[in-house]
Amino acid sequence: MCGRYTLSSTSDEIAILFDLSEVPSLPPRFNIAPTQEAAVVRVVEPGAPRHLDFLRWGLVPYWAEDPGIGNRMINARAETVADKPAFRSSFRKQRCLIATDGFYEWKKEGKLKQPYHIRRQDRRPFAFAGLWARWKPRDGSGEVLETFTILTTEANELIRPLHDRMPVIVEPSRFGLWLDPTLDDRSRLQELLVPYDGSQMETVPVSRAVNSPAHDAPDCLAPLVGG
Repeated sequence: MCGRYTLSSTSDEIAILFDLSEVPSLPPRFNIAPTQEAAVVRVVEPGAPRHLDFLRWGLVPYWAEDPGIGNRMINARAETVADKPAFRSSFRKQRCLIATDGFYEWKKEGKLKQPYHIRRQDRRPFAFAGLWARWKPRDGSGEVLETFTILTTEANELIRPLHDRMPVIVEPSRFGLWLDPTLDDRSRLQELLVPYDGSQMETVPVSRAVNSPAHDAPDCLAPLVGG
């Protein structure tokens, strides 16, 4: 699964990665947690340009009675996403990319769980495959809520000692394919939902400061000292 991640890259780096004409100010985030707003790149309708927006993490399907369902929808399994009622509509036409430069996983070591930051070896930003949805109260009251979920697949050989799942990472050459809202070819989309090459990544033990989802500061990435 993917329950926390980072985005401390600059706006310029994100603009280059996603080929965006403009990117709003992106304050560095060291511990993005479910229910928080985060940067998502999408094409909202056919012919529209790519755009970066801030959506809430935890997908709320358009048909949901209660937006609280999003608390349980932070991840979607790639193997079943096309068929699950909560995700299949978004999989068909509301796909997105989540901007990131690393994510966390925990490994039980003795009586404690040690957090690891998993990132590219070159420390450059990359993108998770995601889905987004738009929800509004049926009685017409309240504001429209836009949310997202992160797709996961089986872990690669690097991450497997930490967890049996990992987020789907999309190569830049496939961004256009994944974001195209007119593409409804299940087999072509499923080809993208595979484990990322572990030889391009590294896992680094970091401070347990990240354990608190309310703590979002550079010391989350501090190298582990003293075990």
